[in-house]
Amino acid sequence: MSDPRVFFAAERTMLAWLRSGLTLMALGFVVARFGLFLTLLAPGQVDHLNSHRWLSDLLGILLVLTGAAVILGAQYNHQRYVRTLPSEDVPQLALPWVSSVLTIAVSIAGLLLMIDLMLF
Repeated sequence: MSDPRVFFAAERTMLAWLRSGLTLMALGFVVARFGLFLTLLAPGQVDHLNSHRWLSDLLGILLVLTGAAVILGAQYNHQRYVRTLPSEDVPQLALPWVSSVLTIAVSIAGLLLMIDLMLF
């Protein structure tokens, strides 16, 4: 007896991890740019704030990198889990590769964001 709910539960779990990874990347961007915001907010204390700005940049970059790694790990786990399901539990989708393309595209965007944070 086929039960497609198992596959769709795995899809929802993978999408929840994707959402968590996106949240980590967004938080990393905010943390990295917060140091710049503080520098612009207090122009008289530029030397003091610039000496600590590297910390917020580093933490932001690490959060963005962690978010991208979470997304790639979720995709890897999802593909391994789906391979263990019996073929009758995996629905015949019109475009089965869409979730893989989505997660890889979001991970690449996160890596590009990390490079942008490192350079600017």
